[in-house]
Amino acid sequence: MRPRSCCNFAPVKPTDAAACLLESATMARSVIPEAEALLDKEVPVLDKGFVRLVDYMGGDDRIVQAARVSYGDGTKTVREDRALIHYLLRNRHTSPFEQVILTFHLKMPIFVARQWLRHRTARLNEISGRYSVMRDEFYAPDEAGIRLQSRSNRQGSSDEQVDPELAARVAAAFRQGQGDAYAAYEELLGHDVARELARINLPVSLYTEMYWQSDLNNLFHFLRLRMDWHAQLEIRAYGDAIAAAVRAVAPAAFEAFEEHILYGHSLARTELELVREALDSERFRELLDQSSLGRSQRLELLRKLGLE
Repeated sequence: MRPRSCCNFAPVKPTDAAACLLESATMARSVIPEAEALLDKEVPVLDKGFVRLVDYMGGDDRIVQAARVSYGDGTKTVREDRALIHYLLRNRHTSPFEQVILTFHLKMPIFVARQWLRHRTARLNEISGRYSVMRDEFYAPDEAGIRLQSRSNRQGSSDEQVDPELAARVAAAFRQGQGDAYAAYEELLGHDVARELARINLPVSLYTEMYWQSDLNNLFHFLRLRMDWHAQLEIRAYGDAIAAAVRAVAPAAFEAFEEHILYGHSLARTELELVREALDSERFRELLDQSSLGRSQRLELLRKLGLE
């Protein structure tokens, strides 16, 4: 019998099975019911914004297939797949997560978009005020959303109660300023001033739209920063909406993200040394044996603390 060829080039010997790995480890397009239910649905954010999941490629199955392709083992049980995903993220083996890609249609205030674009490992197209007439749509927080400057954080707001009269004046000032700016914009357009110039006095509260695509590894980095309480409230609202879509596409991966990244913390060398000094190692081992951590994770923790 003629030896089988894995790439339709030269024949290969039967013993060269590893060379045919990519052919045998097929990865069909993932269809995830929870994600399908979200496709093309606008999830409202703030007063006029939204997050819409346009498309996705891959899910939890793609992550484990990509991770196992190096030794030819396909998808196993759900429990084993979940354990592998946790292991990968816990140990920062992130390349398999880059196999999962999500595309969003987003509508947000420009000041939120400028924070968003700090995340440069993504692909995007934004509406252009040079080609399009911008809509009369601005973000204006209501009186309950008015916040004072934090005394301890130069780029944050305070939880301090705002005087109701001041809050009403500030909210009204936002609306008045936005209305005046858009009226001036329309007047300039009416005089046939170039759109690229007419737009320049529009405030950053104006809504913009973009298509934004990112892989899961970089999405987790985005969410770690934008779901944190230090992030501005407005972009946190978008972070929550993006997180819901990510959870639908890759639930096991999102669970691992919450466990090891979002709600986990790393320690500096000096901090770790202090913990080791203060730790009752015998009591700690007792609690570890009673915990829900698996055997391999227990060993990893003991090694981190220098107890193994």
